[in-house]
Amino acid sequence: MLNDRRILLIVSGSVAAYKVLDLTRLLRKAGATVAAVLTAGGARFVTKEALAGITGQRVHDDLWAAEAEIGHIRLARLPDLVVVAPASADLLAKMANGLADDLASTILLATRAPVLVAPAMNPAMWDHPATRANLAALASRGVQAVGPGVGAMAEPESGPGRLSEPAEILAAIEALLSPGAQPLAGKHALVTAGPTHEPIDPVRYIANRSSGKQGYAIAAALAVLGARVTLVSGPVGLPDPRGVTVVRVESAREMLAACEAALPADIAVMAAAVADWRVAREATQKLKKTPGAAAPTLEMALNPDILATLSHHASRPGLVVGFAAETEAVVEHATAKRLRKGCDWIVANDVSGDVMGGDRNTIHLVTAAGVEDWPELPKAAVAERLAARIAGAVAPPPPG
Repeated sequence: MLNDRRILLIVSGSVAAYKVLDLTRLLRKAGATVAAVLTAGGARFVTKEALAGITGQRVHDDLWAAEAEIGHIRLARLPDLVVVAPASADLLAKMANGLADDLASTILLATRAPVLVAPAMNPAMWDHPATRANLAALASRGVQAVGPGVGAMAEPESGPGRLSEPAEILAAIEALLSPGAQPLAGKHALVTAGPTHEPIDPVRYIANRSSGKQGYAIAAALAVLGARVTLVSGPVGLPDPRGVTVVRVESAREMLAACEAALPADIAVMAAAVADWRVAREATQKLKKTPGAAAPTLEMALNPDILATLSHHASRPGLVVGFAAETEAVVEHATAKRLRKGCDWIVANDVSGDVMGGDRNTIHLVTAAGVEDWPELPKAAVAERLAARIAGAVAPPPPG
């Protein structure tokens, strides 16, 4: 049940918007308080009067109304959950790109509450790479989604993009707000992500192709399950995941120091692609190319082993998960790495293709019990699945 839960319902433009009237009735029946925001597109399909009559509250639709001078901040901070239903392709794009040109998009940019979207759009729009990229970006920040379904559309065609039924959306809301929806509440998770940059001179460095997408998605997924997450990130071009504390570093030595400073932690997921070596002596001035002279010789030194250090640390997290990015003999190398480093699990993947920088991953989870081979999945789905496995390993079972 949703007794005393505060839901902010944002209704965007879709012919399926009429379903939110039934959804609102179900939410009120379950005990929730519902406030509604209606976009200009949503107002084409459902009226303010209808929503106000069912919610029992005034419907908000104007960012510039006199009473809304700071209203968007109040609306953003009050709810336990923001539900966007229907979530049009346009509003999803605004959310993914941080646009804020109306009341709904401004609230979504300002809120700290969890967000659930229920997409609804034409099948061609749903399948467009831009829509998929926007949803992947939102998932990496912890935004949850329900649907869409497959079926007949308003146009004389059928396919994916149909708004989920009110009962399905209600079930997703109840799952997010039920006590069991946050099994990692009270736990601290330390996550690393991205590459490290090891300086050669003031303008050059050694790096790798890691985008940080998988680590950022894992941090977001752990936060959704209630964990307090510290994300130690190498240099990446990704926005901070919702509800996650981000510590930005450059080098492997800085990353180790930040990880140790974040301890104690219950969980450590070392997803960063840390450079194994650095230049032993960084040049204080830019190395110059001299005509006729040989290329400079770079003496290399080993970087600290962050995974091994945390696995044997005096404040060792209860569960330490490492990553193994391999180009051949993936499972064999990962199995040996788990034993060598002393961690509990290794997440192994083959990076010989476009995994580094791509949006999909194929995982082998290596534990003391054996190897789990996961199918190819979007990185956000990998993160959700791994977070669920982590919760099952460290969270106490529910009473009874």
